[in-house]
Amino acid sequence: MTALSRRMVLGGAATLGLGAGSATARILPATMTPLIGRGYRPVDTDEKGLWQQCERVEEEVAGSNILVQDPAVTSYLRTLIGKVGGPAASDMRIYLARVPDFNAMMFPTGFAIVFSGLLLRMRNEAQLAGVIAHESGHFLRKHQLRQYRDVKRKSDIFAAASLLGGMAGGAAGMNLGQLQQLAELGTIMSLFRYNRELEAEADAMGIRLLANAGYSPLAMPHTWEQLIAESTLSARYRRKHRDRGYSMFETHPAPESRMADLRLAAAEVTVPGRVYDDGRARYLATIATLRPMLLDDQVKLNDPGASLYIVQTLAQDGWSGPLRFAEAEIWRLRGDPRQRDPERAAAGYAAAVQMPDAPPDAWRWHGVMLQKAGRAVEARAAYTRYLAMAPTAPDAPFVRQQLFVMGG
Repeated sequence: MTALSRRMVLGGAATLGLGAGSATARILPATMTPLIGRGYRPVDTDEKGLWQQCERVEEEVAGSNILVQDPAVTSYLRTLIGKVGGPAASDMRIYLARVPDFNAMMFPTGFAIVFSGLLLRMRNEAQLAGVIAHESGHFLRKHQLRQYRDVKRKSDIFAAASLLGGMAGGAAGMNLGQLQQLAELGTIMSLFRYNRELEAEADAMGIRLLANAGYSPLAMPHTWEQLIAESTLSARYRRKHRDRGYSMFETHPAPESRMADLRLAAAEVTVPGRVYDDGRARYLATIATLRPMLLDDQVKLNDPGASLYIVQTLAQDGWSGPLRFAEAEIWRLRGDPRQRDPERAAAGYAAAVQMPDAPPDAWRWHGVMLQKAGRAVEARAAYTRYLAMAPTAPDAPFVRQQLFVMGG
């Protein structure tokens, strides 16, 4: 897949509600009620214009080859938004785009896009439901329309109209199979880059929807905690400030206060003694077939800090062959001999092949590392195992040639 920088998408998109700092005065979940219900239609000129343009955008998104075509996963996402979407849930649509970033966005007409990188990072269904509930909160509180009107008040009305027109024009000409063009869509959606008050409202609305659906409200602050930790480790490895590439940190210097507000809100809507289902087993079973692809896409970003954090966080629920393989790939791709990355990679592949679910490529790279170390007999065994698992792999002829050269 084509590479895509986080700044391109995250810098312009209506970022995941985990995307802004807390408002000056914390908004209480009890004060948040939906402004629309089932079957809602736009009522004034501004809103009708937004809907018309976004309907054309959705047509392009729905037919894009960037979407993950997995019927089980897409059905699961539709069911999930149906549970946490509130009174307008039956009118909401949700799409999964293959973009390895922590993001999601909700459009004014009630359709949402979830990025595949979000699925990788979620440890259970409750966390994913919390993100979707937050995005639903934006729709239920009509935040897109409020933000659009705010733009019109503060800037040239013709500039706002031009941006809105560009949304439809861009959609009509876009082949969303190219990630760069999805980034253009994110830039267009900068019109709906919410201010602190709207993000705080979506938090309060979302956490209430989450609790009403039977999920632990703490899932939302836990997700935010993970995002902070991931971005911190990413910055440390890159020797950059934490806000590098994350628009949610660019204008909000104290994300920890956002997490604190979410914890307070979670306490307010938690029912004492109630048993909450985190849906972990159900979630992991649903994304099981996608997880190798999700891990591979993340590792190929060559962001070792973020990737290591994700792998190690997922490993808290138990190490697996794909996780060990991903860990080894992180070191191989960075490849810094001063940090002993080649040795770390070799050790990672060796650990991966000890797992019963080790992917075929783990055996291939294990063989490569053994061959480099002069351990020919063991390398031949690893290559042979790889060919047995993936006899039609594109590089199978090359591996067979290596066996021949090595006398295997």
